[in-house]
Formats: sequence, structure tokens, C-alpha cells
Amino acid sequence: MTVAALLLVYAAGFGTLGPRMLARAKWTARAPLLAIVTYLAAAWSVVAAVWLAGLTLAVHATVLSGALSQLIGACVLRLRATYATPGGAALAAAGLVLSGAVVARTVLTAVGHLRAARRQALRHAQTARLVGRPDAALGVVLVGHPQPTAYCVAGRHPTVILTTGALQALDPAQLDAVLAHERAHLAWRHHQMLAVARIGRRVLPFLPLLRDVEVQVERLVELHADDAAIRARDPGSLATALVVLASAASSASDGSAGGSASAVLAAAAGPATALAATATDAVQRINRLLRPAEPLAGLRRQLLRALAAGLALLPVLLAMAPAMQALALGRVPRA
Repeated sequence: MTVAALLLVYAAGFGTLGPRMLARAKWTARAPLLAIVTYLAAAWSVVAAVWLAGLTLAVHATVLSGALSQLIGACVLRLRATYATPGGAALAAAGLVLSGAVVARTVLTAVGHLRAARRQALRHAQTARLVGRPDAALGVVLVGHPQPTAYCVAGRHPTVILTTGALQALDPAQLDAVLAHERAHLAWRHHQMLAVARIGRRVLPFLPLLRDVEVQVERLVELHADDAAIRARDPGSLATALVVLASAASSASDGSAGGSASAVLAAAAGPATALAATATDAVQRINRLLRPAEPLAGLRRQLLRALAAGLALLPVLLAMAPAMQALALGRVPRA
């Protein structure tokens, strides 16, 4: 079986079965940041495998320079032989088209998504400042609205937005925990992790793993922000605050949002602009805060880091295997 075929089998197999395999992992809620890295490494290893499959198909018909041959310690003829694929120039051209299409789609998707998200975040932050007022003591933009809400908007002007309803509904300890949660989103640049997941989904949307990674990263960044918020605070305060905010969000969804400030902010908001305290399953997060699990042992954490690194490097290692074989066999005379 050729290297290209191996890479495509890996991309199709892991891209399809990956979500089931990763969903069985019980450790992700105990180490959310490590789980985010693992999910992103898994998803982008599939994208890399498809791109490298196209490149390896094209190697047999690609002229490699003598300098490159000397650099890797193997001759051009042996490299061509180890990557040879039945089909000749036609299949090599198809490989170039495949790899070029993956690169073009990735670049165009990334540029389009990042521009749109940056524009949306800037507009949302500016709108919040227009309809609200800065509160220097809390370090937030306070918006007059009865619904208790707290969220942050990243981008050029990182902003934590709080409604007067939240200020009235939460006691000082609860409010402090919620604001620490939102600041953790900004400090850890969770919006960038979400952007990487969303770009991957758009590059290969037909693979279940690429579709699932966005949902999982959205869930995990909330767990990670919870962990950051309770490092020096009572977990019960954040759990109670989540109950208040989730109940208010549920009530608002049953009725009309109302309020001119809320309507203006809703018009400026977008799916990639805000990270809210109740953005994901609040019940799971409340249970996790009230009944915290033991942190992962050091050895297990190191093994999981190695797993994430292995997932990221596996497509490259598969693609480079014939070149390494040629390096081991050494130079042969040119024909």
C-alpha cells in the first residue's frame, strides 16, 4: 500500500471514528486544556493527512534538486522509487490538485473567518460601550437590562459585558467568580482556540471529527475558564451564579428579550464574537464544580501530552517514512 493510500485511510478512518474514540475518554473534564489540545491536534492531523497524501502522490513526478538530495543524504532516484505510485503523471497531477485545494481552502477559510470574527468583535465591543457605561471598579461595561447576563468579547478591544440585572441578582462573591470566569476566557485566548476548531470544521465539513471538534472545544473552554475562576475562590459561588444566570437565560428564551439595549447588542452579536458564562451545558458544569474530581496524576498527564503530540506528528511521520528509508539505505548512482 502506498504512503498516499495510508494517509487517506488514516484521514477517512480517524476522521469518521475519532469522535467515538475521544468521547469514551473520561479524563477530558479533569484536564480541559489538555483535552482542547488533543482535540485540535486530532482534527488538524486529519487535514494534514489529506494534504500530505496529495504531496506524496506528486513526489514521483516532481523534479527534486541535487542540493535537496545531498541535504537528506539520499539520491533522487531512490526517493522517487520509494514514493512511486501506479498511475504516473496523471495521478501525480491529481495529487498536486488535492494538496493545492486543501491549502487554498484552509487559507481562504482562515482569512475569511478571522476577518469576520475581528469585525464582529470590534462592532460588538463598540456597541456595548455606546449602549452601556464603563465601570472602572468592576472592570466591565455595564449595560442597563433586567436579564442577568455576563459575557466577554475578545478582539482588538477585549471587553467584559455585564448587565444591571446580573449586578442585582448576584452577591459579591458570585459576581467576583463570574467576572473571573470571563477574564479567564480573555487571558487564555479561548477565542483563538475556538477559531482553530471552526476553521478546521469548514475545511473538511464532511468528516464527523471536524464537525465534532467545534462543539467539544466550546464545551471545554467553559470548563477551563471555570477551573481558572475557582483557583482562589469558592466553587460554590460560581456554581450558584451559574444557576442564577442559566435560569434567567431559560426564562428569556421562553419570552421576548425586550429592551432597546438588548436589541442593539443582539444585532451586533455573532456566533464567533462572545463567550458567555452559560454558553454550554450549565448542569454538567454545576455538578463538576460542586463535586470536583481528582486532578490527573503527573504520569498520566505526561502520557496524554505525548498522545496529543503523536496525533499531531503521525501524518508527517507516515509521509516521511520512505524518505527515512532512503536515507538509511544511502545514496545510489544515478541512472
